[in-house]
Amino acid sequence: MTVLETAIDPRNPAYLQSRSAMLERLAELEAALEAARAGGGEKWVTRHHARGKLLPRERVEMLLDQDSPFLELSPVAAWGSEFPIGASVVTGIGVVEGVECVVIANDPTVDGGAVNPYTVEKIRRAARIASVNRLPLVNLVESTGAAAPAGPPPGGAIARDLSQLTADRVPTVCVVFGATTGDAAYLPALSDYTIMVRGHAKMLTIHPQPVRAAGANGRPAPEVRSAPTVPAGVTGPADQLAEDERDGLRLARQCVRRFNWRKRGPAPRCFPPNPPKYDAEDLLSMAGADPATVFEPREVLARILDGSDFDEFKPTQGTALVTGWGELHGYPIGVLANLGGAFSPAETQKAVHFIQLANATATSLLFVQYTGAPAAEAHEAADVRHGAPLVHAVAKSTVPHLTLMIGARPAEESGGIYGRAYEPRFLFSWPVERPADGSPPLGKLPDDGVIDPRDTRTVLGLCLSAVHSAAVEGAEHVGVFRP
Repeated sequence: MTVLETAIDPRNPAYLQSRSAMLERLAELEAALEAARAGGGEKWVTRHHARGKLLPRERVEMLLDQDSPFLELSPVAAWGSEFPIGASVVTGIGVVEGVECVVIANDPTVDGGAVNPYTVEKIRRAARIASVNRLPLVNLVESTGAAAPAGPPPGGAIARDLSQLTADRVPTVCVVFGATTGDAAYLPALSDYTIMVRGHAKMLTIHPQPVRAAGANGRPAPEVRSAPTVPAGVTGPADQLAEDERDGLRLARQCVRRFNWRKRGPAPRCFPPNPPKYDAEDLLSMAGADPATVFEPREVLARILDGSDFDEFKPTQGTALVTGWGELHGYPIGVLANLGGAFSPAETQKAVHFIQLANATATSLLFVQYTGAPAAEAHEAADVRHGAPLVHAVAKSTVPHLTLMIGARPAEESGGIYGRAYEPRFLFSWPVERPADGSPPLGKLPDDGVIDPRDTRTVLGLCLSAVHSAAVEGAEHVGVFRP
Protein backbone atom coordinates (compact mmCIF):
# COMPACT_ATOMS: atom_id res chain seq x y z
CA MET A 1 0.00 0.00 0.00
CA THR A 2 1.52 3.30 -1.16
CA VAL A 3 -0.32 6.41 0.06
CA LEU A 4 0.36 9.49 -2.04
CA GLU A 5 1.77 12.57 -0.35
CA THR A 6 0.69 16.15 -1.08
CA ALA A 7 2.61 19.40 -1.46
CA ILE A 8 -0.39 21.71 -1.83
CA ASP A 9 -0.58 24.58 0.66
CA PRO A 10 -4.06 26.17 0.91
CA ARG A 11 -2.47 29.34 2.34
CA ASN A 12 -0.46 29.96 -0.81
CA PRO A 13 -1.69 33.08 -2.72
CA ALA A 14 -1.46 31.15 -6.01
CA TYR A 15 -3.79 28.52 -4.54
CA LEU A 16 -6.40 31.13 -3.68
CA GLN A 17 -6.08 32.84 -7.07
CA SER A 18 -6.50 29.58 -8.98
CA ARG A 19 -9.45 28.58 -6.84
CA SER A 20 -11.13 31.93 -7.48
CA ALA A 21 -10.64 31.55 -11.25
CA MET A 22 -12.26 28.12 -11.22
CA LEU A 23 -15.22 29.31 -9.13
CA GLU A 24 -15.91 31.94 -11.80
CA ARG A 25 -15.98 29.25 -14.49
CA LEU A 26 -18.27 27.13 -12.34
CA ALA A 27 -20.64 30.07 -11.96
CA GLU A 28 -20.86 30.31 -15.77
CA LEU A 29 -21.49 26.57 -15.96
CA GLU A 30 -24.23 26.76 -13.32
CA ALA A 31 -25.96 29.56 -15.27
CA ALA A 32 -25.95 27.34 -18.37
CA LEU A 33 -27.32 24.42 -16.36
CA GLU A 34 -30.13 26.60 -15.03
CA ALA A 35 -30.99 27.62 -18.59
CA ALA A 36 -31.18 23.96 -19.60
CA ARG A 37 -33.39 23.09 -16.62
CA ALA A 38 -35.72 26.00 -17.47
CA GLY A 39 -36.73 24.25 -20.71
CA GLY A 40 -38.77 26.45 -23.03
CA GLY A 41 -39.28 29.15 -20.41
CA GLU A 42 -41.85 29.98 -17.75
CA LYS A 43 -44.74 30.43 -20.20
CA TRP A 44 -44.43 27.00 -21.78
CA VAL A 45 -43.62 25.26 -18.51
CA THR A 46 -46.74 26.73 -16.91
CA ARG A 47 -48.88 25.68 -19.89
CA HIS A 48 -47.40 22.18 -19.76
CA HIS A 49 -48.18 21.82 -16.05
CA ALA A 50 -51.70 23.19 -16.60
CA ARG A 51 -52.38 20.23 -18.89
CA GLY A 52 -51.54 17.86 -16.04
CA LYS A 53 -48.21 16.93 -17.59
CA LEU A 54 -44.78 16.50 -15.98
CA LEU A 55 -41.52 18.09 -17.09
CA PRO A 56 -38.79 15.74 -18.36
CA ARG A 57 -36.69 15.92 -15.20
CA GLU A 58 -39.82 15.33 -13.11
CA ARG A 59 -40.55 12.23 -15.18
CA VAL A 60 -36.99 11.00 -14.70
CA GLU A 61 -37.15 11.61 -10.96
CA MET A 62 -40.38 9.62 -10.62
CA LEU A 63 -38.94 6.79 -12.74
CA LEU A 64 -35.77 6.34 -10.68
CA ASP A 65 -35.45 4.66 -7.31
CA GLN A 66 -35.94 7.12 -4.47
CA ASP A 67 -32.77 8.98 -3.40
CA SER A 68 -30.70 7.20 -6.06
CA PRO A 69 -28.17 9.23 -8.10
CA PHE A 70 -28.70 10.33 -11.69
CA LEU A 71 -25.65 10.97 -13.84
CA GLU A 72 -26.89 13.42 -16.47
CA LEU A 73 -24.95 13.32 -19.74
CA SER A 74 -24.07 16.42 -21.78
CA PRO A 75 -26.54 18.61 -19.86
CA VAL A 76 -25.33 21.81 -21.58
CA ALA A 77 -25.12 20.42 -25.11
CA ALA A 78 -25.45 23.16 -27.76
CA TRP A 79 -24.17 25.80 -25.30
CA GLY A 80 -22.90 28.68 -27.40
CA SER A 81 -24.75 27.57 -30.54
CA GLU A 82 -27.98 28.89 -32.10
CA PHE A 83 -29.96 26.03 -30.53
CA PRO A 84 -31.39 25.85 -26.97
CA ILE A 85 -29.00 24.82 -24.23
CA GLY A 86 -29.54 21.14 -23.43
CA ALA A 87 -30.70 20.33 -26.98
CA SER A 88 -34.34 19.79 -25.86
CA VAL A 89 -33.62 16.35 -24.39
CA VAL A 90 -32.42 14.93 -21.06
CA THR A 91 -30.15 11.87 -21.10
CA GLY A 92 -28.34 10.09 -18.31
CA ILE A 93 -27.82 6.98 -16.20
CA GLY A 94 -29.94 6.15 -13.17
CA VAL A 95 -31.15 3.21 -11.10
CA VAL A 96 -34.62 1.76 -11.74
CA GLU A 97 -35.71 -1.12 -9.49
CA GLY A 98 -32.06 -1.70 -8.62
CA VAL A 99 -31.01 -1.85 -12.30
CA GLU A 100 -28.73 0.78 -13.82
CA CYS A 101 -30.44 2.10 -16.96
CA VAL A 102 -29.85 4.76 -19.59
CA VAL A 103 -32.77 7.18 -19.61
CA ILE A 104 -33.76 9.51 -22.48
CA ALA A 105 -36.51 12.09 -21.91
CA ASN A 106 -37.67 14.60 -24.51
CA ASP A 107 -38.48 18.14 -23.37
CA PRO A 108 -41.78 19.12 -25.08
CA THR A 109 -41.61 22.66 -23.67
CA VAL A 110 -38.72 23.48 -26.06
CA ASP A 111 -40.27 23.93 -29.51
CA GLY A 112 -42.48 20.90 -28.83
CA GLY A 113 -39.39 18.74 -28.38
CA ALA A 114 -38.11 19.62 -31.84
CA VAL A 115 -35.01 17.80 -32.98
CA ASN A 116 -31.80 19.63 -33.91
CA PRO A 117 -28.32 18.29 -34.73
CA TYR A 118 -27.29 18.30 -31.05
CA THR A 119 -30.47 16.45 -30.09
CA VAL A 120 -29.68 13.67 -32.55
CA GLU A 121 -26.07 13.41 -31.39
CA LYS A 122 -27.06 13.44 -27.72
CA ILE A 123 -29.66 10.69 -28.15
CA ARG A 124 -27.32 8.59 -30.29
CA ARG A 125 -24.54 8.98 -27.72
CA ALA A 126 -26.90 7.75 -24.98
CA ALA A 127 -27.88 4.75 -27.10
CA ARG A 128 -24.22 4.01 -27.74
CA ILE A 129 -23.48 4.09 -24.01
CA ALA A 130 -26.38 1.70 -23.40
CA SER A 131 -25.08 -0.68 -26.06
CA VAL A 132 -21.37 -0.91 -25.16
CA ASN A 133 -22.03 -1.01 -21.41
CA ARG A 134 -25.02 -3.38 -21.64
CA LEU A 135 -27.41 -0.97 -19.90
CA PRO A 136 -31.19 -1.23 -20.44
CA LEU A 137 -32.67 1.82 -22.16
CA VAL A 138 -35.84 3.67 -21.09
CA ASN A 139 -37.28 6.23 -23.54
CA LEU A 140 -39.70 8.83 -22.16
CA VAL A 141 -41.12 10.17 -25.41
CA GLU A 142 -43.05 13.29 -26.29
CA SER A 143 -41.59 14.98 -29.34
CA THR A 144 -42.70 16.52 -32.58
CA GLY A 145 -39.59 15.03 -34.11
CA ALA A 146 -39.48 17.91 -36.57
CA ALA A 147 -36.25 19.73 -37.31
CA ALA A 148 -35.80 22.90 -35.31
CA PRO A 149 -35.48 26.19 -37.20
CA ALA A 150 -32.17 26.28 -39.13
CA GLY A 151 -31.63 22.61 -38.36
CA PRO A 152 -31.35 19.76 -40.88
CA PRO A 153 -33.84 16.89 -40.83
CA PRO A 154 -32.88 14.25 -38.24
CA GLY A 155 -32.91 11.28 -40.59
CA GLY A 156 -33.36 7.70 -39.38
CA ALA A 157 -30.29 7.36 -37.15
CA ILE A 158 -32.21 7.32 -33.85
CA ALA A 159 -34.58 4.56 -34.95
CA ARG A 160 -31.68 2.56 -36.35
CA ASP A 161 -29.72 2.76 -33.08
CA LEU A 162 -32.72 1.57 -31.08
CA SER A 163 -33.19 -1.35 -33.42
CA GLN A 164 -29.54 -2.29 -32.93
CA LEU A 165 -30.00 -2.32 -29.16
CA THR A 166 -32.74 -4.92 -29.37
CA ALA A 167 -30.52 -6.97 -31.68
CA ASP A 168 -27.80 -6.86 -28.99
CA ARG A 169 -30.35 -8.17 -26.46
CA VAL A 170 -30.31 -4.99 -24.42
CA PRO A 171 -33.87 -4.43 -23.11
CA THR A 172 -35.66 -1.27 -24.22
CA VAL A 173 -38.75 0.36 -22.71
CA CYS A 174 -40.72 3.19 -24.31
CA VAL A 175 -43.29 5.35 -22.53
CA VAL A 176 -45.24 7.69 -24.84
CA PHE A 177 -46.72 10.72 -23.07
CA GLY A 178 -48.08 12.74 -25.98
CA ALA A 179 -47.97 13.41 -29.70
CA THR A 180 -44.92 11.81 -31.30
CA THR A 181 -43.78 12.31 -34.88
CA GLY A 182 -40.71 11.80 -37.05
CA ASP A 183 -38.07 9.33 -35.88
CA ALA A 184 -39.64 9.26 -32.43
CA ALA A 185 -42.82 7.73 -33.91
CA TYR A 186 -40.88 4.54 -34.60
CA LEU A 187 -39.61 4.14 -31.03
CA PRO A 188 -42.77 2.49 -29.59
CA ALA A 189 -42.87 -0.12 -32.35
CA LEU A 190 -39.13 -0.85 -32.09
CA SER A 191 -38.99 -1.15 -28.28
CA ASP A 192 -39.34 -4.40 -26.35
CA TYR A 193 -41.91 -2.88 -23.99
CA THR A 194 -44.28 -0.06 -24.96
CA ILE A 195 -46.51 1.92 -22.62
CA MET A 196 -48.83 4.70 -23.78
CA VAL A 197 -50.78 7.25 -21.76
CA ARG A 198 -54.49 6.97 -22.52
CA GLY A 199 -55.99 10.02 -24.20
CA HIS A 200 -52.64 11.74 -24.81
CA ALA A 201 -50.27 9.38 -26.59
CA LYS A 202 -50.39 9.14 -30.37
CA MET A 203 -47.86 8.58 -33.13
CA LEU A 204 -47.90 10.40 -36.44
CA THR A 205 -46.23 8.48 -39.23
CA ILE A 206 -43.10 9.99 -40.62
CA HIS A 207 -44.36 10.32 -44.22
CA PRO A 208 -47.33 12.71 -44.56
CA GLN A 209 -50.08 11.61 -46.98
CA PRO A 210 -51.88 13.78 -49.58
CA VAL A 211 -55.37 14.90 -48.66
CA ARG A 212 -57.84 16.83 -50.83
CA ALA A 213 -60.71 18.71 -49.26
CA ALA A 214 -63.79 20.08 -51.04
CA GLY A 215 -63.35 23.68 -52.11
CA ALA A 216 -65.74 26.46 -53.02
CA ASN A 217 -68.29 25.87 -55.85
CA GLY A 218 -67.53 22.16 -55.73
CA ARG A 219 -64.00 22.60 -56.98
CA PRO A 220 -61.26 20.55 -55.25
CA ALA A 221 -59.10 22.49 -52.83
CA PRO A 222 -55.29 22.53 -53.14
CA GLU A 223 -53.60 19.35 -52.01
CA VAL A 224 -52.29 19.41 -48.45
CA ARG A 225 -50.06 16.99 -46.59
CA SER A 226 -51.47 15.26 -43.53
CA ALA A 227 -49.68 12.86 -41.17
CA PRO A 228 -51.78 9.79 -40.38
CA THR A 229 -52.25 9.22 -36.66
CA VAL A 230 -51.84 5.89 -34.88
CA PRO A 231 -53.85 6.07 -31.64
CA ALA A 232 -52.96 4.40 -28.38
CA GLY A 233 -55.43 1.58 -28.15
CA VAL A 234 -56.27 -1.89 -29.35
CA THR A 235 -55.03 -1.14 -32.87
CA GLY A 236 -51.92 0.72 -31.71
CA PRO A 237 -48.51 -0.65 -30.67
CA ALA A 238 -49.10 -0.23 -26.92
CA ASP A 239 -48.44 -3.27 -24.71
CA GLN A 240 -50.04 -1.44 -21.79
CA LEU A 241 -52.21 1.65 -21.45
CA ALA A 242 -51.56 3.99 -18.53
CA GLU A 243 -54.29 6.11 -17.00
CA ASP A 244 -51.95 9.07 -16.52
CA GLU A 245 -48.26 9.93 -16.63
CA ARG A 246 -47.54 8.71 -13.10
CA ASP A 247 -49.20 5.40 -13.89
CA GLY A 248 -47.09 5.14 -17.05
CA LEU A 249 -43.89 5.59 -15.03
CA ARG A 250 -45.10 2.99 -12.53
CA LEU A 251 -45.64 0.52 -15.37
CA ALA A 252 -42.17 1.28 -16.74
CA ARG A 253 -40.63 0.46 -13.36
CA GLN A 254 -42.67 -2.73 -13.34
CA CYS A 255 -41.20 -3.73 -16.71
CA VAL A 256 -37.64 -3.17 -15.50
CA ARG A 257 -38.29 -5.22 -12.38
CA ARG A 258 -39.15 -8.21 -14.58
CA PHE A 259 -35.94 -8.06 -16.62
CA ASN A 260 -34.22 -10.45 -14.20
CA TRP A 261 -31.13 -8.38 -14.96
CA ARG A 262 -27.67 -9.15 -13.56
CA LYS A 263 -24.34 -7.45 -14.00
CA ARG A 264 -21.66 -9.44 -15.79
CA GLY A 265 -18.67 -7.51 -14.45
CA PRO A 266 -17.07 -8.09 -11.03
CA ALA A 267 -18.46 -6.34 -7.96
CA PRO A 268 -16.39 -3.74 -6.04
CA ARG A 269 -13.61 -5.26 -3.97
CA CYS A 270 -14.73 -3.50 -0.81
CA PHE A 271 -17.84 -1.68 0.35
CA PRO A 272 -17.98 0.97 1.56
CA PRO A 273 -14.73 2.16 -0.07
CA ASN A 274 -12.09 4.10 1.83
CA PRO A 275 -12.32 7.85 1.11
CA PRO A 276 -9.26 9.75 -0.15
CA LYS A 277 -6.92 11.18 2.49
CA TYR A 278 -7.13 14.72 1.09
CA ASP A 279 -9.91 17.26 0.55
CA ALA A 280 -11.54 17.39 -2.90
CA GLU A 281 -11.78 21.19 -2.52
CA ASP A 282 -8.10 21.34 -3.46
CA LEU A 283 -9.03 20.20 -6.98
CA LEU A 284 -10.45 23.67 -7.66
CA SER A 285 -6.99 25.20 -7.41
CA MET A 286 -5.54 22.62 -9.80
CA ALA A 287 -8.34 23.07 -12.33
CA GLY A 288 -7.96 26.86 -12.32
CA ALA A 289 -4.16 26.95 -12.30
CA ASP A 290 -2.15 28.93 -14.84
CA PRO A 291 -1.38 26.65 -17.83
CA ALA A 292 2.25 27.78 -17.57
CA THR A 293 2.60 26.06 -14.19
CA VAL A 294 3.80 22.46 -13.91
CA PHE A 295 0.93 19.98 -13.69
CA GLU A 296 1.29 17.26 -11.06
CA PRO A 297 -1.19 14.44 -11.75
CA ARG A 298 -0.41 12.67 -8.47
CA GLU A 299 -2.11 15.53 -6.61
CA VAL A 300 -5.31 14.80 -8.57
CA LEU A 301 -5.06 11.05 -8.01
CA ALA A 302 -4.53 11.60 -4.27
CA ARG A 303 -8.01 13.19 -4.13
CA ILE A 304 -9.99 10.70 -6.22
CA LEU A 305 -8.53 7.23 -5.49
CA ASP A 306 -9.66 5.11 -2.55
CA GLY A 307 -7.47 5.87 0.45
CA SER A 308 -5.18 7.94 -1.84
CA ASP A 309 -3.50 4.58 -2.47
CA PHE A 310 -1.56 4.41 -5.76
CA ASP A 311 1.02 1.81 -6.78
CA GLU A 312 3.07 3.55 -9.44
CA PHE A 313 4.36 1.58 -12.43
CA LYS A 314 7.89 2.34 -13.70
CA PRO A 315 8.17 5.60 -11.72
CA THR A 316 11.72 6.34 -12.91
CA GLN A 317 11.10 5.74 -16.61
CA GLY A 318 9.28 8.04 -19.02
CA THR A 319 8.62 10.59 -16.28
CA ALA A 320 6.33 12.73 -18.48
CA LEU A 321 3.72 9.98 -18.07
CA VAL A 322 2.44 8.70 -14.71
CA THR A 323 1.08 5.15 -14.71
CA GLY A 324 -0.05 2.92 -11.88
CA TRP A 325 -2.75 0.93 -10.13
CA GLY A 326 -5.40 1.91 -7.63
CA GLU A 327 -9.06 1.53 -6.74
CA LEU A 328 -11.95 3.94 -7.19
CA HIS A 329 -15.16 3.26 -5.25
CA GLY A 330 -13.89 -0.28 -4.78
CA TYR A 331 -13.30 -0.97 -8.48
CA PRO A 332 -9.71 -1.76 -9.56
CA ILE A 333 -8.39 0.70 -12.10
CA GLY A 334 -5.23 1.45 -14.02
CA VAL A 335 -4.28 5.10 -14.50
CA LEU A 336 -2.35 6.81 -17.29
CA ALA A 337 -1.86 10.53 -16.59
CA ASN A 338 0.30 12.71 -18.80
CA LEU A 339 2.01 15.94 -17.88
CA GLY A 340 1.33 17.47 -21.30
CA GLY A 341 3.54 17.77 -24.35
CA ALA A 342 4.76 15.10 -26.75
CA PHE A 343 5.77 11.61 -25.67
CA SER A 344 9.33 10.40 -26.04
CA PRO A 345 10.08 6.75 -26.86
CA ALA A 346 10.35 6.10 -23.11
CA GLU A 347 6.82 7.32 -22.40
CA THR A 348 5.41 5.43 -25.37
CA GLN A 349 7.02 2.15 -24.34
CA LYS A 350 5.85 2.65 -20.77
CA ALA A 351 2.25 3.34 -21.85
CA VAL A 352 2.10 0.40 -24.25
CA HIS A 353 3.47 -2.00 -21.62
CA PHE A 354 0.97 -0.73 -19.04
CA ILE A 355 -2.03 -0.98 -21.39
CA GLN A 356 -1.07 -4.54 -22.25
CA LEU A 357 -0.86 -5.45 -18.55
CA ALA A 358 -4.28 -3.87 -17.92
CA ASN A 359 -5.75 -6.06 -20.67
CA ALA A 360 -4.00 -9.14 -19.33
CA THR A 361 -5.58 -8.52 -15.90
CA ALA A 362 -8.97 -7.25 -17.22
CA THR A 363 -8.57 -3.91 -15.42
CA SER A 364 -10.40 -0.77 -16.54
CA LEU A 365 -8.26 2.20 -17.56
CA LEU A 366 -8.54 5.87 -16.61
CA PHE A 367 -6.79 8.32 -18.93
CA VAL A 368 -6.08 11.70 -17.34
CA GLN A 369 -5.30 14.05 -20.21
CA TYR A 370 -3.74 17.40 -19.35
CA THR A 371 -4.67 19.87 -22.09
CA GLY A 372 -2.94 22.97 -20.77
CA ALA A 373 0.55 22.23 -22.01
CA PRO A 374 1.95 24.12 -25.01
CA ALA A 375 1.97 22.34 -28.35
CA ALA A 376 4.88 20.05 -29.12
CA GLU A 377 7.89 21.39 -30.97
CA ALA A 378 7.82 20.84 -34.69
CA HIS A 379 10.57 18.24 -34.68
CA GLU A 380 8.80 16.30 -31.93
CA ALA A 381 5.43 16.35 -33.62
CA ALA A 382 6.86 15.37 -36.98
CA ASP A 383 8.22 11.99 -35.85
CA VAL A 384 5.18 9.74 -35.52
CA ARG A 385 7.17 6.52 -35.27
CA HIS A 386 7.23 6.71 -31.48
CA GLY A 387 3.47 7.21 -31.25
CA ALA A 388 2.41 4.39 -33.60
CA PRO A 389 2.78 1.57 -31.01
CA LEU A 390 0.68 3.56 -28.55
CA VAL A 391 -2.06 4.12 -31.15
CA HIS A 392 -2.12 0.37 -31.76
CA ALA A 393 -2.26 -0.41 -28.04
CA VAL A 394 -5.14 1.98 -27.32
CA ALA A 395 -7.11 0.95 -30.42
CA LYS A 396 -6.78 -2.78 -29.69
CA SER A 397 -7.43 -2.55 -25.96
CA THR A 398 -10.83 -4.03 -25.04
CA VAL A 399 -11.07 -3.13 -21.33
CA PRO A 400 -13.28 -0.12 -20.52
CA HIS A 401 -11.59 3.25 -21.05
CA LEU A 402 -12.60 6.37 -19.10
CA THR A 403 -11.13 9.77 -19.96
CA LEU A 404 -10.84 12.90 -17.83
CA MET A 405 -9.77 16.09 -19.61
CA ILE A 406 -7.93 18.60 -17.42
CA GLY A 407 -6.44 21.91 -18.52
CA ALA A 408 -7.04 25.19 -20.26
CA ARG A 409 -8.09 24.01 -23.72
CA PRO A 410 -11.49 22.56 -24.71
CA ALA A 411 -11.77 18.80 -25.08
CA GLU A 412 -12.47 18.97 -28.82
CA GLU A 413 -9.07 20.61 -29.38
CA SER A 414 -7.04 18.17 -27.30
CA GLY A 415 -8.48 14.69 -27.76
CA GLY A 416 -5.47 12.76 -29.05
CA ILE A 417 -5.49 9.06 -28.28
CA TYR A 418 -7.69 9.69 -25.26
CA GLY A 419 -10.39 11.63 -27.11
CA ARG A 420 -13.74 10.78 -28.67
CA ALA A 421 -12.15 9.33 -31.81
CA TYR A 422 -10.88 6.35 -29.79
CA GLU A 423 -14.33 5.72 -28.30
CA PRO A 424 -13.80 5.75 -24.53
CA ARG A 425 -16.78 4.46 -22.60
CA PHE A 426 -17.08 7.89 -20.94
CA LEU A 427 -15.30 11.21 -21.42
CA PHE A 428 -15.66 14.12 -19.00
CA SER A 429 -13.82 17.42 -18.74
CA TRP A 430 -13.24 20.13 -16.17
CA PRO A 431 -14.44 23.67 -16.98
CA VAL A 432 -12.15 25.72 -19.19
CA GLU A 433 -12.15 29.37 -20.08
CA ARG A 434 -14.64 29.69 -22.90
CA PRO A 435 -13.45 31.22 -26.19
CA ALA A 436 -14.88 34.52 -27.36
CA ASP A 437 -17.36 32.94 -29.80
CA GLY A 438 -18.06 29.97 -27.49
CA SER A 439 -19.46 27.98 -30.39
CA PRO A 440 -18.96 24.19 -30.42
CA PRO A 441 -18.64 22.23 -33.68
CA LEU A 442 -22.10 21.84 -35.24
CA GLY A 443 -23.91 18.82 -33.86
CA LYS A 444 -20.82 17.49 -32.05
CA LEU A 445 -20.50 16.59 -28.38
CA PRO A 446 -16.79 16.74 -27.46
CA ASP A 447 -17.45 15.15 -24.07
CA ASP A 448 -20.16 13.53 -21.96
CA GLY A 449 -20.30 16.51 -19.67
CA VAL A 450 -18.36 19.34 -18.06
CA ILE A 451 -18.15 18.55 -14.35
CA ASP A 452 -17.28 20.34 -11.14
CA PRO A 453 -13.75 19.10 -10.25
CA ARG A 454 -14.99 18.32 -6.73
CA ASP A 455 -17.46 15.80 -8.23
CA THR A 456 -14.79 13.92 -10.18
CA ARG A 457 -14.57 10.94 -7.83
CA THR A 458 -18.36 10.54 -7.70
CA VAL A 459 -18.79 10.82 -11.48
CA LEU A 460 -16.02 8.32 -12.21
CA GLY A 461 -17.41 5.94 -9.59
CA LEU A 462 -20.85 6.01 -11.26
CA CYS A 463 -19.19 5.38 -14.62
CA LEU A 464 -17.20 2.41 -13.30
CA SER A 465 -20.37 0.93 -11.84
CA ALA A 466 -22.08 1.36 -15.22
CA VAL A 467 -19.30 -0.25 -17.28
CA HIS A 468 -19.35 -3.27 -14.95
CA SER A 469 -22.87 -4.04 -16.15
CA ALA A 470 -21.07 -5.65 -19.08
CA ALA A 471 -18.25 -8.15 -18.84
CA VAL A 472 -14.81 -6.60 -18.31
CA GLU A 473 -12.49 -8.49 -20.62
CA GLY A 474 -9.04 -7.70 -21.94
CA ALA A 475 -7.74 -8.30 -25.44
CA GLU A 476 -6.53 -11.84 -26.07
CA HIS A 477 -2.90 -12.77 -26.78
CA VAL A 478 -1.60 -9.55 -25.31
CA GLY A 479 1.84 -10.68 -24.13
CA VAL A 480 4.31 -8.26 -22.56
CA PHE A 481 5.93 -5.38 -24.44
CA ARG A 482 9.52 -4.52 -23.62
CA PRO A 483 11.89 -2.27 -25.59
